Amino acid sequence: MFQLNCLNPISQIGLKNLSADYKITDNVNDAEGILVRSAAMHDMELSDKLLAVARAGAGTNNIPLDKCAEKGIVVFNTPGANANGVKELVLAGLLLASRDVVGGIEWVKANAGDENIAKTAEKEKKNFAGSEIMGKKLGVIGLGAIGAKVANAAIALGMEVLGYDPYLSVNAALSLSRHVSVTTNVDDIYAQCDYITVHVPLLDSTKGMINKDAIDKMKDGVIILNFARDLLANESDVLAALESGKVARYVSDFPNPTTAGKKGVIVIPHLGASTEESEDNCAVMAVQEMMDYLENGNIKNSVNYPACDMGVCTKAGRVAIFHKNIANMITKFTAEFGQKGVNISDMTNKSRGEFAYTLIDVEEPVTEDTVKALAAIDGVFRVRIVK
Repeated sequence: MFQLNCLNPISQIGLKNLSADYKITDNVNDAEGILVRSAAMHDMELSDKLLAVARAGAGTNNIPLDKCAEKGIVVFNTPGANANGVKELVLAGLLLASRDVVGGIEWVKANAGDENIAKTAEKEKKNFAGSEIMGKKLGVIGLGAIGAKVANAAIALGMEVLGYDPYLSVNAALSLSRHVSVTTNVDDIYAQCDYITVHVPLLDSTKGMINKDAIDKMKDGVIILNFARDLLANESDVLAALESGKVARYVSDFPNPTTAGKKGVIVIPHLGASTEESEDNCAVMAVQEMMDYLENGNIKNSVNYPACDMGVCTKAGRVAIFHKNIANMITKFTAEFGQKGVNISDMTNKSRGEFAYTLIDVEEPVTEDTVKALAAIDGVFRVRIVK
């Protein structure tokens, strides 16, 4: 029986996938797995029982990834599960920034008592007139699950699309419309595009990437959309560019004191993935990842350990070893089994940066003595009996 704790409300559509071998507990210290959305975990004491954390969403800034990795706790996310919800809001952002729909609606509210409002509106609507997006050029920075969907949808709306992603995967490339042009230089997007939308993870290398230097390279009157993370933009630089007229509109899905209520800024209250469908999809994927890991030791969509899949274990035993990515570790592991006369029937080893993960199937049950011997090897973070 595995115990799971939900730090945030998790869609019942996802939780219904749990088998009878799982129990939801209110005591986080009793849990082998945690399901989380936005709850902050950096200051949490992580129980020695905890084996995995599954984030029902893409971003994992609320989870201490390195701390978890060093304790042999796998952290999962759910890339692509909420992509369509975010894509649709990006399209809404494009239209809201191009046509002053919000300003027009507010004018109607303010003049609701005017008996001749229809006639007055014909005189005032020129103040809210805008431009069509058809025929304009959209730059998409980051062509992952969301960026690719945005690019394809924009093509369908008659826009020209220029994409940039230095880490473009084969799957992402195959999912792109053939009408999307891809550049290897982000400056091409800055120089050519009427609209620029950012869809990259928040890393040290991307933090503040939309700054004065980048904006200076952009076309006058550019519209910038940020539905990824607010810290990807130096928003003080963006506000200065709005004031000068260099940037026509800035659309953000992240309310904060810097941009809320500022002229030229459309701030949406973090609604990108807040649809019933997105929350259901994320919950289903998070639960599936958690179950496959707890039951089989397989890792898919982890952000702190490498992908690893040995399927369902059909042998007598399976052991998972979390360790440093250094030389001679496999030799030491196999030597321990050899000394105990245990035959290894299958094995895989994967690494990600300084962390590595090894799964070993053996032809007899793994004993606690073997676990202790493996755990005593220098460089090993954790040893877990999967079966």
